[in-house]
Amino acid sequence: MAAGTLILLFVAYQLWGTGIAEARSQGDLKTDFKELQQQAQPAVDPTRTEFAPAAPTGSAIAIIKIPRIGVEKAVVQGVGVDDLKKGPGHYPNTPMPGQVGNAAIAGHRTTYGAPFYDFDQLQPKDAILVTTVQGSFRYEVIETKIVRPSQVEVLKNTPDNRLTLTTCHPRFSAAQRMVVTAQLVGNALPAPPPDPKADTNPEELTEDPAGLSGDQAPRGPAVLAGLAFIGVWAIAYIIRRQV
Repeated sequence: MAAGTLILLFVAYQLWGTGIAEARSQGDLKTDFKELQQQAQPAVDPTRTEFAPAAPTGSAIAIIKIPRIGVEKAVVQGVGVDDLKKGPGHYPNTPMPGQVGNAAIAGHRTTYGAPFYDFDQLQPKDAILVTTVQGSFRYEVIETKIVRPSQVEVLKNTPDNRLTLTTCHPRFSAAQRMVVTAQLVGNALPAPPPDPKADTNPEELTEDPAGLSGDQAPRGPAVLAGLAFIGVWAIAYIIRRQV
């Protein structure tokens, strides 16, 4: 009974407890993004050739809305473990949404709010709306496909203007990746050149460390739960032998 309780508590934490933490982070991120929008007024001149420094890792850079699946999340800069606990994350060495090229965002499909849980329900022509400090942009889904974790070519820049969203597939597994590609509707803004030193440079990767999906789940809690289960079982076994 004790072992079963521990396992159930661990599962509950992974499925719901992490979502509570993500919800708190999202509230802070959305507030931060509103302040960024106010600081960016008046609107950025789309003809400029100089660009502001990249946003710090883990900071709010955009709001993404996907009406079909009821998603409205703040997007953070970065796709590391800690970044994606807060919400969907932007691959730093891809253009920002609304800019020329292939902007890419990763997100969890389970745990930490599961922003991309219903990705399989997206259909061609579905809208994906993204707001950055440069403006609001509409994308429309053109393709959904399943790829291997090593197929990081989906993050490479493209001659057209698109948004690539990645997540785990199937649910509760990291065996594959689901990739949703959407086309920008309207004109794109200029994008700064990629940073060759960025850790997520698709040109240099053989396998994406963030799993194209919002990362692998941290192993620490799973290991601790397993050790706790083994400990409870060992104690019960010893007591039974003595009785």
